[in-house]
Amino acid sequence: MAKTLYRNGAVYSAADPFATAMVVDGDTISWLGGEDAADRHAETADQVIDLRGGLVTPAFVESHTHLAALGRNLAGGDLSKATSASSLLSLVAAQGQKSSKVVLAQGWDNSNWEQAELPAEHDLTSAADGRAYYLSRRDVHSALVNQELLDFLGLGDLKPGLVSGSDHDDVRVALAKAQKADHDFQRLALEHYASRGFATVVEMAAPQLEGRAALDQLLADDQPKLPKVYAYWGELVNDAEAADELFASFPAGRILGLGGDLKVDGSLGSHTAYLREEYSDRPGERGTLYLGREEIAAHLVACSSRGIQASFHVIGDGALDVVLDGFDLAAEQIGVSKVQMGRHRLEHVEMVDEATRSRLLQYAVTVSMQPVFDKAWGGSNGMYAQRLGDRAQGMNNLSAMLSAGVPMVLGSDAPVTEVDGWEVVRAAMNMSNPQARISARAAFLAQTRSTYRAMGEMNPLAGQLAIGAQATFAVWTASELAVQTPDVRISSWSTDARAGTPMLPVVDEEIPQCLRTVRAGITIFDELEQVN
Repeated sequence: MAKTLYRNGAVYSAADPFATAMVVDGDTISWLGGEDAADRHAETADQVIDLRGGLVTPAFVESHTHLAALGRNLAGGDLSKATSASSLLSLVAAQGQKSSKVVLAQGWDNSNWEQAELPAEHDLTSAADGRAYYLSRRDVHSALVNQELLDFLGLGDLKPGLVSGSDHDDVRVALAKAQKADHDFQRLALEHYASRGFATVVEMAAPQLEGRAALDQLLADDQPKLPKVYAYWGELVNDAEAADELFASFPAGRILGLGGDLKVDGSLGSHTAYLREEYSDRPGERGTLYLGREEIAAHLVACSSRGIQASFHVIGDGALDVVLDGFDLAAEQIGVSKVQMGRHRLEHVEMVDEATRSRLLQYAVTVSMQPVFDKAWGGSNGMYAQRLGDRAQGMNNLSAMLSAGVPMVLGSDAPVTEVDGWEVVRAAMNMSNPQARISARAAFLAQTRSTYRAMGEMNPLAGQLAIGAQATFAVWTASELAVQTPDVRISSWSTDARAGTPMLPVVDEEIPQCLRTVRAGITIFDELEQVN
């Protein structure tokens, strides 16, 4: 069991806000302190690492990701740079040269194009060199498909072009069955997470998202030199026995719950999020509702009865009303306390008013949110405003969630947004609605300690740097540290060392770079040796 001393840096620890050094003994943090005491520990250490002013923090935890899709993006299947129909055609042509049978790519978003028209099917098929193609929108709730793909999947009754709603789900499920699960993409994504200071990720899996075979393969390959993977499985159950059987079919301790991307509605970008009122840019349309109150209640009762966490994908305010009506119905059947004990959670929950926050709090619901959505689509000219008009102003109110006492974790929904915990911190501090902003510390905790709690981790030291805690951490470049809040008066005061508050990197302009990621004492990413 090697003993390593890290010194001459900064250690983010509430246990010792002034620590500049840390000793890792095997898989455990055995000491934190200053440089004078570090001299004594250096005498017995197997290795001494000079941090050279770097910062050590708990490693990030990704609360919502799609690993195979991210891996495909990293391998070149990224269409996010498309700014017009013609540039999308060029990107598809480049993909067609790499593909054998089906061109799989994702990430286009025409909501910010000068001309929003999409290419015609025959033009895309020509660009794909006659191959079948599946080109998903950035939100992965709609996609461009051609007749060749539909024929290949045995879905000839569907119309080619832009598919959404249940038609899109049918295509996704058929693709998952037809395509061999590619573990190389999953591993590529995990390596990417390690390089960004993440030691734990939560995969959102479902029949229409890569499928069961891909999840089984992912969970079977638990490599200690990659981030630890947990998952949610988005399949509906209607009784306790079915919940038991489904939950038990996965490796013990690796499935956090039944749900995650179990869809109640779709997305705003694809006009499938279910709204109380019609879309501003599509009068008469309110989106798509996939589950009703009774189905939601049955799932909650089944999971709560067996101590299994349930979770749902919900974005629109109309969908959230239906979800909470389902919670009400479940509480009528088994009692409020039983529902609360389930630690159920909701993914995205972007449109929440004060009354709805109270209902979330009533059932102890955890919300999993993505601040970088606001960076991508918020503001007066963004996609949210296009779809919702004035209703967009109250979206993604992180501050109101915390103020109300609603448990909250933050993530990326990669590959919808990039893998970067510090970018999440920056986005949370700079929401387009000033009233929605939160401090850097709150955003950081929502990606570390709070995320472990939401996962049901019983170790109170999980996600922290303290003596006796597991040695799971990241080392970062950090030119400037401060306590950063939306209120500049508090920020200015708290940067005084006498405040005794651990400080985080200033992310206004420069994002810290990861130098090393360690999971349970094992280094899973390393560029720190190049510094020493």
